[in-house]
Amino acid sequence: MSVVYEVTAVVEREFAEEWERYMREQHIPDVLAAGWFTGASLVRAQGGRYRIGYHADSPAELDRYLTESAPALRAEFSARYPGGVALTRETWELVQEWEAPGRSFG
Repeated sequence: MSVVYEVTAVVEREFAEEWERYMREQHIPDVLAAGWFTGASLVRAQGGRYRIGYHADSPAELDRYLTESAPALRAEFSARYPGGVALTRETWELVQEWEAPGRSFG
């Protein structure tokens, strides 16, 4: 059973541009390089709100990430952003996915 580990961030306006660059160029690639996830997505809404979805093949893979890799990555993030970013985390169980006929999403 696949899972999506979702991190929601509300970023203060003064940090938004630099934070987004850091997430795209360093943090998300570092999380993926840890080897526990099959992919990730970053989406943005108005008001400095972001969602990052990390996709894992199983709850066990997510648990290993949370135990073995997350503490160091979270410490690095917290040192860089001790304030100005509010995070929430949630785990979602993938029930089913669809693709539109004749289309491929990427």
